[in-house]
Amino acid sequence: MTAQRGVALLVVLWVLAVLATLLGALAATVQVQHRQAQWQASHTQAVFAAEAGVAQAVMARQARDPHARWPADGQPHQLRLGDADVRVSLYSERGKLDLNAASAPDLSRLLKACGAAPQAIEPLLQALEHLRQGPVPLRTLDELRELPGMGFALYHCAVPWITVWSGQAQPDPALAPAPLARALALPAVREPDADPGPILTVQSEARLPNGYHATLQVTLMLTQTKEGARPYRVLRWQE
Repeated sequence: MTAQRGVALLVVLWVLAVLATLLGALAATVQVQHRQAQWQASHTQAVFAAEAGVAQAVMARQARDPHARWPADGQPHQLRLGDADVRVSLYSERGKLDLNAASAPDLSRLLKACGAAPQAIEPLLQALEHLRQGPVPLRTLDELRELPGMGFALYHCAVPWITVWSGQAQPDPALAPAPLARALALPAVREPDADPGPILTVQSEARLPNGYHATLQVTLMLTQTKEGARPYRVLRWQE
């Protein structure tokens, strides 16, 4: 009888140990899922706030009062939207270097300013020229990333200053961001009333009190539409 009781006690202890292990694993799983849900909720809130910043930029650009319109000069605008602090900047595609129309020397200067090795620039330009000689022009910025020798760091540096939507051989000096103007040795021209055209890039960064943040870079074409319709068409959306 004593032996049976001892065996029963061991079985009970073993079962309790297994249950404790299972409960511990369950608690850990629930905690991880809770953190994931919390991250997803905060991330979604931050993205919505960044999208609201994009909408605010469009409204400010299309304001009836010319003095209330935001210039497309890259200067940040600080907004408070709900619980989020939002930083919004506007850039004109006319102030960027067009991959379909820019000259080889200007493209070379941009790549050099972004740290491209001298021996890597010529093959990149040849590959780009091969694309430009194709039946259709480049339609997306991602096509530059696919060129042989185009590393991530080089592409990441160049992409804010390039476009495929301006059609201009050289950026408008009055709209070109300062880093690009320096790289191309553009004349120092500042015209607050310079026409940025209908195609703009909006950079909107939203930050929540808990530290979560989201950044959107949206290239869009402003449109003259009927009341109630969307006032722009998205050409590129990057989160």
